[in-house]
Amino acid sequence: MRRRKAESVRSRQALILLPLLVATSARANDVLDSLVAAYPATLAGHDVGSVTFRNGVRLDAGALHEKAPLEWLLSHASIRDQFLLSYPRSALTSPPADNFDPGRYRNRAFFNAMYGNCGKGEVEDHLVSVVWLPQSWGKAVRVTRVNGVAMQLRAVSDEIEKLPLAIRRAAWPIEGDYDCRNVADDGQPSMHAYGAAVDLNLHWSGYWLWDEGQNARVIRYRNRMPQDIVDAFERHGFIWGGKWYHYDTMHFEYRPELLPLAPAPPLR
Repeated sequence: MRRRKAESVRSRQALILLPLLVATSARANDVLDSLVAAYPATLAGHDVGSVTFRNGVRLDAGALHEKAPLEWLLSHASIRDQFLLSYPRSALTSPPADNFDPGRYRNRAFFNAMYGNCGKGEVEDHLVSVVWLPQSWGKAVRVTRVNGVAMQLRAVSDEIEKLPLAIRRAAWPIEGDYDCRNVADDGQPSMHAYGAAVDLNLHWSGYWLWDEGQNARVIRYRNRMPQDIVDAFERHGFIWGGKWYHYDTMHFEYRPELLPLAPAPPLR
């Protein structure tokens, strides 16, 4: 009798958990769909547990670590974990919530496979020069051509060049482009190390680590980067470090998989 009751309880528990497991599995596959769609030149596809590159490299997509702390995720994020926080496409109306850093969870193996390991000399062969704001500043920055990053950055430059000077002035000089280095606070490879990020005018920017220090208990959000510049970058697949709790308002990195589709224009 007790055995039948135990089996009955387990059956009921399984029926209760099944929708949750199905929903979790569906979400896990949805994020991989978004990933492959964002990088069609380098990703061939995915199955339930892995992502396949066009050069034949296959990587484990890993689990979703939804309850893991920020510090752990910064160093150990799986490919799926990169989607744990939804990047907001709309302009901020209030400072980001505590530890809300969408895009800072990066899987090192994934980006090494995509752009190369700069420590092994695998990135520089793919770097090209982009003349940033040719009429306003006119100096070259180095970024990767992989995934069309250089092409998209040129398009951003073209858009910003058309903005009024009072807004455009925040976009130069470029403070950082390709740089084989790690992120200052977490020790993981920076997107600059892949040639897929730029930093804009330092004097218009804020960076939490410089403003508050490594041991800050409270971070007071600061931003002067014009929204028109942020919008131009986002339209071409770059996310902005100003939407992070650990803000870096000069920083833009190419992460098209994290940008939701722009809303459709209203019908007329």
